[in-house]
Amino acid sequence: MTYQPRRPSILSRMPWWLLAIGLLFVLGLWAITTNDTYSAIFRTLSGGVVTTLWVTILAFVAATALGLLIALARTSGNRVLREIATFYVEIIRGIPILVFLFYVAFVAAPAMVAGFNWVFAPLIDWGLLAPATVRGFDFVWRAIFALTVCYSAFIAEIFRAGIEAVGRGQIEAARSLGLSRWHCFRHIIFPQALRTILPPLGNDFVSMVKDSALVSALGVQDITQLGKLSASSSFLFFETYNVVAFLYLTMTISLSLLVRWLEKVMDGRVAR
Repeated sequence: MTYQPRRPSILSRMPWWLLAIGLLFVLGLWAITTNDTYSAIFRTLSGGVVTTLWVTILAFVAATALGLLIALARTSGNRVLREIATFYVEIIRGIPILVFLFYVAFVAAPAMVAGFNWVFAPLIDWGLLAPATVRGFDFVWRAIFALTVCYSAFIAEIFRAGIEAVGRGQIEAARSLGLSRWHCFRHIIFPQALRTILPPLGNDFVSMVKDSALVSALGVQDITQLGKLSASSSFLFFETYNVVAFLYLTMTISLSLLVRWLEKVMDGRVAR
């Protein structure tokens, strides 16, 4: 008589944590749709969702592109590029995001405006170009620039780990077959590295959604800033920050589940 392993029951396989989160979501949605106070707060904060997503998506796309370039420099055979890229990564990762936001907003932005006016001084003197002003450098773009630079250092390390995970023998074989460095990266290295970097890259996007709340310190009208203004004017701190938490949780949990699904899809492709 052969031993038949006992199949786990449905209850043991049930993701109770997900059911609990679903219950919280239903309760929050019920409060927003049935309670006039929560409904009014939700309408006030809903405009900040667009700003939050706009800042996050734009900064993440830019940070991914910049991070890939830095990762290529870190894995380059040129020592000067490696040293510069490593210096960049270590410096940026060592500064808290909030501090860097303030630095960009109040130090780097005026310096960039002054540099722009200095470079294009002849055109400005001839009246062909209007001089740039610090007030003209919107705080939304300062926040996007700061998040881009901060996250590019972390994303660069993700790309570097994925690139270095590809077997050296495959790269040497591709080079021996006559593939250029670009074609080797495009057809051999990057497709394999993508399976490794996709999950942590998705997690970084979720983290950026949460860290985008820090831009409220610059007065950017995101969810957190609108919640702060609404609570201070109505004194409904409990209700307001319940809605703020609900909005962030809805976005982050949804994105986390999407990342988990992508991981399973990628693992299934690798298994086949």
